[in-house]
Amino acid sequence: MTDPKANSTAQMVAEINGLLADHFALYVKTKNFHWHVKGPRFRDLHLLFDEQAIAIQGQIDVIGERARKLGGDTITSVGSIAQRTQITDQDNANLSAEDMIRELRDDNAAMVAQLKSMKDTADAAGDNATDGLIDDWTDAAEERVWFLNSLLG
Repeated sequence: MTDPKANSTAQMVAEINGLLADHFALYVKTKNFHWHVKGPRFRDLHLLFDEQAIAIQGQIDVIGERARKLGGDTITSVGSIAQRTQITDQDNANLSAEDMIRELRDDNAAMVAQLKSMKDTADAAGDNATDGLIDDWTDAAEERVWFLNSLLG
């Protein structure tokens, strides 16, 4: 007989790896925009994008270690990040500042939705520690959405 809690834990590890991949991809995209933003709001956006990238990067290790604490493996390469992320690449170095803001807002909003959906898996696995971390990660992503949305007026 299959242990439903073990299945839920395996599912939790898979979802954590997706979240980890998204954080790596969103970190790179946010740094890309930090480096390439232009226009009259350059300084403010350059600093905001860097601040958000640093915050995202700061969550990466905690997310990866959570998967290991649950007995799972983590992503292992750029290829495994690409396979698991929902964040789309943006290679246009001439994107307008407004388009950068919108894209980051939408990516962070998708991350909020992803995090909220992970709560059910944590509950099914009886994983209170991951459940609490999801709350913290959700709050951080919601703050990024709020800041970016506020810039759009």
